[in-house]
Amino acid sequence: MSFEKIRMAFIYLFLWVMAFLSIFPFLWMVISATNVSNDITKGKLSFGNALVANYQKFAVLFDVGQVFWNSGKIAILGSVLTLLVSSLAGYGFEVFKSPIRERFYQGILVSMMIPFATLMIPLFTLLASFDMLDTHMAVILPTVASAYMVFYFRQNTKAFPAELRDAARVDGLKEWQIFLFVYVPVMRSTYAAAFIIVFMATWNSFLWPLIVLQSVELKTITLVLSSLGSSYTPDFGVIMVATVMATIPTLAVFFAMQRQFVEGMLGSVK
Repeated sequence: MSFEKIRMAFIYLFLWVMAFLSIFPFLWMVISATNVSNDITKGKLSFGNALVANYQKFAVLFDVGQVFWNSGKIAILGSVLTLLVSSLAGYGFEVFKSPIRERFYQGILVSMMIPFATLMIPLFTLLASFDMLDTHMAVILPTVASAYMVFYFRQNTKAFPAELRDAARVDGLKEWQIFLFVYVPVMRSTYAAAFIIVFMATWNSFLWPLIVLQSVELKTITLVLSSLGSSYTPDFGVIMVATVMATIPTLAVFFAMQRQFVEGMLGSVK
């Protein structure tokens, strides 16, 4: 056997081991969702028959439909608003010239270094003054103006052909029409990648919803998972069922848009 074949065998072995280590936690989570709590604590690694019972316990403790409606509403609405605001800002920073443009843009980038913990009290006070606490909009609005997404869209706008914009102006299109009917369709892969990033971040958000949401009927799946795990005697079977259910939407969004995600991250323009 040649040295090259041995080298490739070790490479593939390493990749298989890394792939298994990466996927094992998810497999263990799915297996545990079918077992009772005692079997999980004992380290059972085979499928059980308690999946339905665990789900029924979860459904008794919480309104499952309402919980997922809350998470989906916040994640989808927050993602759409973030993409709208960030893409407009990124497009404007790249297309329109101004003497203070770069300084203002640098200020936005510097804001990425400010820890969110330092902003929580001012945000909480501001939302309280507008009587918006304990509402879903209190969770959504602080995340709409994303400095990272503004940076992301500006960088991708650099690949947007200036000839298309100039041709649209010659044809008499206004700037908002160029953005809506030319820029958005051409940059759809960028939007898809951004949507996946923002959706997953918003869906998995925990700290800020924990602070501003007090009513049980408004809580998201991350808050529900936290309450399940913080009980005196947690039922790990119920926790695993809820965790599997919480993972499914993010997996569905990613796999449905994975090709566009790769294209968008590579800066693909069509």
